[in-house]
Amino acid sequence: MDCRHIQFRDCKFSVDLNQLQHLFKITAFWAKSRNLEDLSTAVMNSDPVITVWDKEQLIGFARATSDGVYRGTIWDVVIHPDYQGLGLGRKLVETLIAHPKMNRVERIYLMTTYQQEFYRRIGFETNESTTMVLHSSDHGVLITPQSLVDQSIPESLESLV
Repeated sequence: MDCRHIQFRDCKFSVDLNQLQHLFKITAFWAKSRNLEDLSTAVMNSDPVITVWDKEQLIGFARATSDGVYRGTIWDVVIHPDYQGLGLGRKLVETLIAHPKMNRVERIYLMTTYQQEFYRRIGFETNESTTMVLHSSDHGVLITPQSLVDQSIPESLESLV
């Protein structure tokens, strides 16, 4: 396949959410049920967001979140099935890592179920010592700005205030 016309873009505002939702449905078992509103929120709260286009068709997507120095996390890396095996996924991840918001970060994390070997070839290592998860339905704690204000200062810290 001739890939010279394929474009990589760094602009979350150009993401076509309907195409992204379709791309997730056909490529990602873990994202098949994502709705447009939540996709919009995820994209807007991520930086960088890299997309891959074949003319007007969205064929690849990846996003990250980071503090720009210490930690970053890569999310939702997908390439349309018709374009897999062409090196686009590798280039997508490398483009994300090279982005100014990510290229100085000490550690970049990601979660994957079946693609460990793909990420190893890019340089990622298995890290079994730091993986933990808290599901929102499990913790049952709702923290609101007011609940933080209403908390009293522990006696052991009162002398510091």
